[in-house]
Amino acid sequence: MAGHELVGLDSAELRPEDSLVARDGPAGLRWYRCLRCDSWLPLSPPAHAARKHPPDRSEIELPLRGRALRDKVVLRLIAVDRAFHFVLLAALAVVIFFFAANSDRLRQPVFKALADLQSGLGSTSRAHHRGIIYDLHHLFSINSGTLTKIGFVVAAYAVLEGAEAVGLWYQKRWAEYLTFIATTLLLPLEVYELSHRVSVLKIITLIINIAVVVYLLYAKRLFGLRGGSRAEHEERQRDSGWEALERATPGFDVPMPSEVQPA
Repeated sequence: MAGHELVGLDSAELRPEDSLVARDGPAGLRWYRCLRCDSWLPLSPPAHAARKHPPDRSEIELPLRGRALRDKVVLRLIAVDRAFHFVLLAALAVVIFFFAANSDRLRQPVFKALADLQSGLGSTSRAHHRGIIYDLHHLFSINSGTLTKIGFVVAAYAVLEGAEAVGLWYQKRWAEYLTFIATTLLLPLEVYELSHRVSVLKIITLIINIAVVVYLLYAKRLFGLRGGSRAEHEERQRDSGWEALERATPGFDVPMPSEVQPA
């Protein structure tokens, strides 16, 4: 999505060892290899070169490809999900702390607003003991000391979700373990909640969390599974390293196509 990744665009000359990333072609063209998508692009050599030769391999940072790129995308999707949780939990913690600090002044207006909302929704007496209105009424009935403790628990959970989001976004190994452990510990609670009250949101949440746990355990090889981090590193090198480029490179004696002309 960031365009082609070409090497040697500012180089005056090409050496034999540069044939992996750039080659001189017919009609005064130079063929450059995209390190991201593996296509070869015919372009004119630079009119005013900034350097004599392309950078050495040690100076080039290869973009992710193959499984490594897939893992980055999946981890960042999970990170976005955790960041969303962080925002919601942090906002809820702020509301709980605010209400706990002003409970005497706010409790009656809140109860009246909830009663009016329940009446406006046409709730029956049978529904008075279930649903979000009942949950909110029960929450705001708790004394301020207990409510403050609940606020600290929610805030701590928000910090946990935020740490997961940041770590997964930057593909940190510790964040994968943290996410796996935290998500696994919450699965029994989610199943328990479903056994008492089924909702589409709860089912979707459970499915997403199970998928996250399975992906982290199997694809990311946590706890030494399928060779652990060493096997994952070797797989990354096969897919994204110089060896992967060498395997997909035509032999040095194979000429580049001569029929392609610049647009």
